[in-house]
Amino acid sequence: MKAIVINGKLDLQEVELPSPEPGAGQVRLRMAFGGICGSDLHYYNEGANGEYVVREPLVPGHEVSGTVDLDPSGELAPGTPVTVHPATFGTPEPGIEDRRHLWPGGAYLGSASTWPHTQGGMSEYLLVDKEMVRVLPAGLPLRRAALAEPLAVALHGIRIAGGVDGETVLVSGSGPIGLLAVAAALADGAAEVVATDVLTGPLERARALGVHGTIRVGVEEIPAMAFDVVLECSGVPGAISPAIAAARRAGIVVQVGMVPNEARPVNLAPLVSKEVQLRGTFRFDDEIDEAVRMLAATPSIEQVITHTLPAEQALEAFAAAKDSEASGKVVISLWQEDDGATS
Repeated sequence: MKAIVINGKLDLQEVELPSPEPGAGQVRLRMAFGGICGSDLHYYNEGANGEYVVREPLVPGHEVSGTVDLDPSGELAPGTPVTVHPATFGTPEPGIEDRRHLWPGGAYLGSASTWPHTQGGMSEYLLVDKEMVRVLPAGLPLRRAALAEPLAVALHGIRIAGGVDGETVLVSGSGPIGLLAVAAALADGAAEVVATDVLTGPLERARALGVHGTIRVGVEEIPAMAFDVVLECSGVPGAISPAIAAARRAGIVVQVGMVPNEARPVNLAPLVSKEVQLRGTFRFDDEIDEAVRMLAATPSIEQVITHTLPAEQALEAFAAAKDSEASGKVVISLWQEDDGATS
């Protein structure tokens, strides 16, 4: 089968790999689309995602959709359109029994955090455990379904915030996750959603999704004490202090964007004086099911995808994804003949 692999820093190529055969409890999928995530960009551009270094050829991709190719149990018919929950959960730990995504020893598609690496879905075929498969509702296109995983990340951030129904929300950073946080907050009934970014392109895309306002960081001021909930999606350490300042008294700030694992200065005085709650969020548990329903009900979310390139142009796709001014979510069409309209 064909696959995209990252061998190390700036070393990406299309290769031939053996086609996998499903074992007990597994399903083989024919892949259709794979979204490029920030972690994929780090693996390609730096050869590592934080402390996780590429030590063997790594097939990236955990934002995927496709169709069932072979289910030995016969429960899922060939051609069934699906997306995938990319996590394999680890060992339950006291105190977090209900938070499987935090259990130690888990794995994630397209990740160098394990050895051997956990191969991802930017390949012609992918083997997954059956419980990772999510069958798509009728009418949900495979291309849009590739947004299920990153939308689930945004929805988990909203869950960590305690919900946004009727709340004023600031989304800090309008990259792909920020845009999906905007879409999720609007769909979940937020009274007002305002988006920020340092670039004009992301702000234009946020406006297209229906935000009530945008703020260009460095040009316009972020109002202080103006928001019930702040979803910090940029992952830029310098954005955390403004996020805390923007929250109202007793407001909530959720750090959705991944930040560097290093000491950086943060002004905590407003957190103390306003009793602001600063909460972390990591991936998601089961919000992918809600994400699939939301994608089916809200076709406009698909406009978060700005580029769709064939697998043969993977290098161009990764370059486009790195250009935050010009691109939102970039997806790769993975050798499956499909117009993206249905399954």
